[in-house]
Amino acid sequence: MELEPWATNNLYLRAQEYVLSTSDVPTSVKPATSVMSLGSNAASDGSAPQDEEKVIIRGNEEQGEDSVTPTLTTEQETKLWRRIDMRLIPIIAAMYLLSFTDRGNIGNAKIEGLVTQLDLTGDKYNIALTMFFVPYCFFEIPSNLIIHIVRPSRWLPGIMFVWGLIMALMGFVKTYPQLLGLRVCLGVAEAGFYPGVAYYLTMWYPKYQYQYRLALFSGAATMAGALTGFLAFPLGHMGGVGGLEAWSWLFILSGIVTIVIALLAAVVMVDYPSTAKFLTKEQRSFVIQKRRRDTLQDQDDGQHAAQQVWEAFTDWQVWTLSVVLMSLAAPVYGIAYFLPTLIKDFGYSLAITQLLTIPPYVVATIAIVSFAHYSDKIKLRWPFIFAAQCMSLMGYLINILDVPSGVKYFGLYLCILGSSGGCGAITWLANNLGGKYKRATGMAVQVTVGNMGGAFASNIYRSQDAPRYLLGDGLEMMFIGMGLIAGLIAVLIYKRINSQRDHEELVRRQKGQDVDVGRGDRALSFRYTL
Repeated sequence: MELEPWATNNLYLRAQEYVLSTSDVPTSVKPATSVMSLGSNAASDGSAPQDEEKVIIRGNEEQGEDSVTPTLTTEQETKLWRRIDMRLIPIIAAMYLLSFTDRGNIGNAKIEGLVTQLDLTGDKYNIALTMFFVPYCFFEIPSNLIIHIVRPSRWLPGIMFVWGLIMALMGFVKTYPQLLGLRVCLGVAEAGFYPGVAYYLTMWYPKYQYQYRLALFSGAATMAGALTGFLAFPLGHMGGVGGLEAWSWLFILSGIVTIVIALLAAVVMVDYPSTAKFLTKEQRSFVIQKRRRDTLQDQDDGQHAAQQVWEAFTDWQVWTLSVVLMSLAAPVYGIAYFLPTLIKDFGYSLAITQLLTIPPYVVATIAIVSFAHYSDKIKLRWPFIFAAQCMSLMGYLINILDVPSGVKYFGLYLCILGSSGGCGAITWLANNLGGKYKRATGMAVQVTVGNMGGAFASNIYRSQDAPRYLLGDGLEMMFIGMGLIAGLIAVLIYKRINSQRDHEELVRRQKGQDVDVGRGDRALSFRYTL
C-alpha cells in the first residue's frame, strides 16, 4: 500500500521525535529544519490539512525553535491580519447572511400571503417554525466533528448548496405538509454551518482577536433581517408573476442567490493557515505560531479525541455559557420570525411594515461590531454580554407596557440590540476551552442549546395574543433573566479558579516544583477569560 506524502511526512516526524526524546541532545539544539521542510512539503500537497498543520506546529513548539517564527513590526502584523480578514470574512459573512435570510424570511412571507394560501390556521405557522429547529439542534454536534474529516472549503459550501436548493423548492409548495417537510430538510442542511464557521475561525485567529472577526461574521445575521425586509418590499409587487404568489418569489430568489454564493465559496474559501497559498511561508508560520502561543493547551498530549469530547459534555462551563447564549438566541429568533407581524400590528401598511424592519437591524449590526472591537481590546467578555442582556430586557419591558406604538418600536430596537451579545457568549466559551476536539464539541453544544431557545421562541408569539403579546414578551424576559444569573455564576467561578491557580503556581515556583501540570483548560498555567 502506497502512503500519501502527508502521511509519510507525519510518520517520519513521529520517528524523529522519538529518537530526539530518547537522546541526550538538549532541547535547545534539536534540529528543526527538517521538520519545517516537511511542513512545507505537506502544504504543497494539501490533501490532509489537519495533519499538515499538526506537523508544522509540533515541529516548532516541541523543539523550542522560536527563532524560525518571523518577527513582524506592528504595521506588518496589522497588514497581515487585514489581508487575512479580506480573504476569509467577506465570503463567510455573505454565506451566513443568506443562511439567516433563508431560515427567517418565512416571517416576511407570512404577511405576503403564505398563511392564507397554505391555510396556516391555529398553531400551524408556529409548528412550521419549530420543525426547522428539531433537526438543526440534533445535527450541530456531529457536523462540528465532521469538519475535522471533510475540509472546511468543501463541507461549508457543500451544505450551503443543499440548503439553497431546498429554499428554492420551498417556493413551489402547495400544501402544509410539503412546507413542514422542507423546513425539516432546511434544518438538517443548515445545522453544521454556524458552529462550523465559529470553530473554523478559531483555527486562524488568536483568542483576543477572535470576537471581532466572529462579530463581522455574525453581524451578517442582523443584516439578514434588513436584507429580507429590503427584498420583501419590491417582491411584494411580484404576486401573480409566473402564476406564483409574492411569498413564493421570496423563497425562490433567496434560494438561487444562495446556490450562486455556495459555488463561489467553494472556489475562494481557504482551509487553514498552513494551506493558505495567498500567504508567504513566513506569514503562514507567523499566523500558526501566534495562535498556538494562545492555545498551547491544544497540543497533542496523548489524549484521545473521544476523551476530549466527553470532557466537553461534562464541563460545567459548557452548560452554563450555553444558558447565557440561549438567553440571547431566544430573543433573536423571536424577533426574526415575528418582527414584521409585531410592526404590522402597530397599524402600518404592508409596504411600510417591510421597510420599518430594516433600521433596527442596521443599528444592531453596528453595535455587534463595536462591542466586539472593545471586548477584544480590553480582553473581557462578560461586561458586554451583560450590557446586551440589559438592553434586550428593557426592550421587552417597554413592549409589555401599554405605551404608544412609536415607543414600542423603540423598544424593538433595544430587543434587537440585545443580539449583540450572542457572539460574545460564543467567544467567551471558545476562549476558555482547551483542546481542539473539546472546543469543537463544546461550541457545538453551546450553539445547540442556544438554538433550542429559538425553538421555544418560535412558539410563544401566538395569534390569539395580538396585539400586545404579553405571553411572548414575558417568556423572553424569563430567558434573559436566566442568562443574567448564569453569566454572573460563570464570572464568580472563573475568578475563584483563576485565584486558586495563581496561588498554587506561586507556591510551586517557590518550592522549585514543575508548574507545567494538567492539560487543556485544566492546566495550571491556563487562566479563564472573564
